[in-house]
Amino acid sequence: MSAPLRLVAFDMDGTLIDSAAFIQRAMVYACDKVGHVAPTPDAVRSIIGLSLPEAVRRLMPDLAETEVAEAAQRYKDCFIELRETQGEGTVSMYDGAHSALQDLHAQDEVLLGLATGKAMRGVDHAFAQHGIGDYFVTVQTADGHPSKPHPSMLHQTLRDTGAEARHGVMIGDTSYDIEMGVAAGFKTIGVSWGYHSDEVLLRSGADILIGDYNQLPQALEDLWSRK
Repeated sequence: MSAPLRLVAFDMDGTLIDSAAFIQRAMVYACDKVGHVAPTPDAVRSIIGLSLPEAVRRLMPDLAETEVAEAAQRYKDCFIELRETQGEGTVSMYDGAHSALQDLHAQDEVLLGLATGKAMRGVDHAFAQHGIGDYFVTVQTADGHPSKPHPSMLHQTLRDTGAEARHGVMIGDTSYDIEMGVAAGFKTIGVSWGYHSDEVLLRSGADILIGDYNQLPQALEDLWSRK
């Protein structure tokens, strides 16, 4: 009997690439432009993974919706400028991330997906910089879905691939990733190197935590062996 089709969905920021410094600078710029006190690095890290408007609302809950839209646009403007002047290629992938994608992509029964709060423009840039775009058969971004932890992104990955949710695994570094995975019926792996603590990931429902990418193959096998 052949192995079932398995779907492994990754978050991007904080899971595959370490983009916190870029996001922090762009958010401080956006706050300055709308006259809001700049958020702390910890505050910014806490919202990474959300879609941009929702992130702005959480950091600046006193803003009117028109001001949220303005802050979001200012953030985009700054992020684009940072890409052009510094290059997002300076944002590194985490150790072992590229090899992990390569190894999973080589397995016939495994399909890879991306479910990220980034816009597609940012995803395309990261793919070009790091050469990982060809590994993913389904890519879901903030452009076409409600913000995490709504399961819409993962529901679309299932439609795109034909996989069943019970054979899906969501890998991410924030509570939003884990809660999205749980809501979609996926198993979940929390990564300890990202932007939310182990305690938060476990409280959100992570089935397994890993401390580096070398632990991912065994974690996946453990989850897929569960009934």
